[in-house]
Amino acid sequence: MMTPLRITAMTAISAIGTGLAETRAALHARRGGLAPCTLPGMPTGIWTGQLRDADLAPIPEPLAAFDCRNNRIAEAALRLDGFAAAVLDARERLGAARVAVILGTSTSGIEETERGYAQRDAQGALPASFDYARTHDLHSLPRYVRARLGLRGPALSISTACTSGALTLLEAARMIEVGIADAVVAGGADSLCRLTLHGFASLELLSRGACRPCSADRDGICIGEAAGLLLLERATPRDSGGLGLLGAGASSDGHHMSSPHPDGLGALAAMRAALASAGLAPAQIDFVSMHGTGTRANDAMEDRAIAQLFGDAVPASSTKGYTGHTLGASGALEAVFAGLCIEDGLIPGCLNIEAGDPGFATRIAVGNGTGRVDRVLKNAFGFGGSNVSLVIGRLA
Repeated sequence: MMTPLRITAMTAISAIGTGLAETRAALHARRGGLAPCTLPGMPTGIWTGQLRDADLAPIPEPLAAFDCRNNRIAEAALRLDGFAAAVLDARERLGAARVAVILGTSTSGIEETERGYAQRDAQGALPASFDYARTHDLHSLPRYVRARLGLRGPALSISTACTSGALTLLEAARMIEVGIADAVVAGGADSLCRLTLHGFASLELLSRGACRPCSADRDGICIGEAAGLLLLERATPRDSGGLGLLGAGASSDGHHMSSPHPDGLGALAAMRAALASAGLAPAQIDFVSMHGTGTRANDAMEDRAIAQLFGDAVPASSTKGYTGHTLGASGALEAVFAGLCIEDGLIPGCLNIEAGDPGFATRIAVGNGTGRVDRVLKNAFGFGGSNVSLVIGRLA
């Protein structure tokens, strides 16, 4: 069993809100952030969960070499909900070398490389101002956050497609358990770029409107951009009743490069591992926060996997109809959503649908539900057969 961790602080920025208050209000009001894509050079007729440029934050001058859209999203998150202040407090209590940074992303600052290639000279050379290591490189994000917060603990980047953000919480638990760190800044950030949108378009996976996870007429995903950050520390008896990471599990089924196992075997293994890690039975889960992308294959697979564990006894839904699929940030962003659901006693029903797919065996929540929510199982599944499940809940 995993030793539970306290969620000391958390924050989020996405298409539905900047910070926890706006995010919470959007979930309660069932207000989505998807809209027709207005970015230049993107596939036509698609919708995205795009952040406003005004919501992003400038990179502080001493770290200007890290300037890219992805890091500006992360910087905006650091400034929200007192998150940076909470990390600085942990740094003072524990020491800068005892606070680690583990962050996930799928494309990092690849938009800077796209821009650099468009500015090549007659000989094909990239502009002298292009800084691959501090912008495009996958390690740019944790490097930036570590430097920005004045930390000296380990910094780790995770890029396992759509499980990246969720996997950071599992790795944070391991790092604290073995004594490498006493606190971890975990989460993820991802930003929109041409590679992502054209890549998913080439796979014919993009919805032609606002995506509709778990609907019978679902036709694909909408891509979004976001950051979700959590500060994790060892829980103490004084933390009873507060938010915590109770368990985490992962699997890699390697079924196919881009298609999930049709029966959800890897997904089922990850959920079982997360429950075992938390020492919980399926009946002790109050809500399943689905990966739920809105594609035909993914949602059907996840329904089969959830039904094998929970039948129709536990409500399940996906929040990607609100934010779009934020890829490497999605698992962390939706872990923050899970925390809000526990604090507010909220089960946010799927958006943009009137009823769940009648072929599903899972109890799909459509409208919002209210009541006591003590434990949420959060799923994240990614290309290549990567599967992660988390249990977020009230600390005992």
